[in-house]
Amino acid sequence: MAMKDEYDALLRNRTWILVPRNHSQSLVDCKWVYKTKYKPDGSILKHKARLVAKGFQQSPGLDYGETFSPVVKPTTIRVVLSIAVTHGWEIRQLDVNNAFLNGYLQETVFMKQPEGSVEA
Repeated sequence: MAMKDEYDALLRNRTWILVPRNHSQSLVDCKWVYKTKYKPDGSILKHKARLVAKGFQQSPGLDYGETFSPVVKPTTIRVVLSIAVTHGWEIRQLDVNNAFLNGYLQETVFMKQPEGSVEA
């Protein structure tokens, strides 16, 4: 997924609301992370881009209270696959182009606009 595709998906999903900057609020910076995906033969399959917040600029207790990362452990995947095989269930793979793993925030977070997509 190219950077334009990712940006368009973020807009479609109403990931943020553009507000005027208040200079008394601290802003979290962001950056584009690029990755090249390859086919088994080594040729290029596609180029991917993800917009990520630079959370390391925040201070615990000031900008956030806790962190959460929804990650599936390999053990969980093995257990689910073994249950599916035991019961003869069909196993399918799903490739999600644009996954939103964002939880609901109680705090208001202000992030700078992504480079190259600054709107007034």
